Amino acid sequence: MRFLLLTSFIACLSFAVFGQNRIPQFKNYPAGKIYKGKNAPVKLLTGDERMFRTRLTEAAKQRPNFAGHYVLTSWGCGTECLSGAAIDVRTGKVSFFDFSICCWGTGVDDNFEAISFRPDSKLIIFTGARNEKENDDGAHFYKFENGRFIFIKTIRNKKPQ
Repeated sequence: MRFLLLTSFIACLSFAVFGQNRIPQFKNYPAGKIYKGKNAPVKLLTGDERMFRTRLTEAAKQRPNFAGHYVLTSWGCGTECLSGAAIDVRTGKVSFFDFSICCWGTGVDDNFEAISFRPDSKLIIFTGARNEKENDDGAHFYKFENGRFIFIKTIRNKKPQ
C-alpha cells in the first residue's frame, strides 16, 4: 500500500514539475466571445491617459484585437522600445502596460513582433527586456485579467558563447 501511495505521489509531483516547464499557449488562455457591440469612448482620467490622448482615442475606435473586448495599442518610447495599453471597448477603461519592452536587437526578421497577442486569448507575450533591465532579455508571458497584466513566466534568451 505504501509503495502504491509513494508511486502515486511521485507521479503527481512529476506532472507538476513538467507542467511548469511548458511554454504558455494562446489556446490555454481563452477570452470567450469577441465583443461585437458599439465601442465606448475612451476614458481619459489620469495624467498618463491624457498625455496619450490621441493614440488612445484613435485606438479605441478599432474592433477588439485582444482578450475578447480589448484593443491593444502600443507606441514607441525610444530606439527598440515600446510602451502601450489595453482599452476595454465596452467601458472605455485604459490599462497601461506595467513596463516598457525594449532591446530585442537588430538580428530579428521582418515578421518579428515584440508584443504578441490574439483577439480570442488573454495571453500576451512581451519579447525583449522589461524597463531596459540588464539580463532580462527573453519572452515574458502574462495573462490579462480584470484590467491587470498578471505575470506567468519568463523564458530567458540564451546568451551566445
